[in-house]
Amino acid sequence: MLSIFQILMLILDIAWFFIVAHVIMSWLINFQVLNLGQPFVAQVWQGLNRILDPVYSRIRSFLPNMSGIDLAPLVALVAVYALRIVLANNISAFY
Repeated sequence: MLSIFQILMLILDIAWFFIVAHVIMSWLINFQVLNLGQPFVAQVWQGLNRILDPVYSRIRSFLPNMSGIDLAPLVALVAVYALRIVLANNISAFY
């Protein structure tokens, strides 16, 4: 059962990495450090969007419109971290 706990923590770590990479990449694109005209950058950006848009769209459906400020990544990061805390505090259930 400890293996299940470790697999769940790994999945949450990967989700955390994808969200942070998406946020950093969006900043770099907006500040024109990265160019979407480059094939590799465009592929990575599209891949991250395909992975994270279903999650962000569900979060955006209940968030109020902030007129240009997207809080969906922040809410997703808080949710991932909260799930890590819940799993870590209930590790005894996996023994």
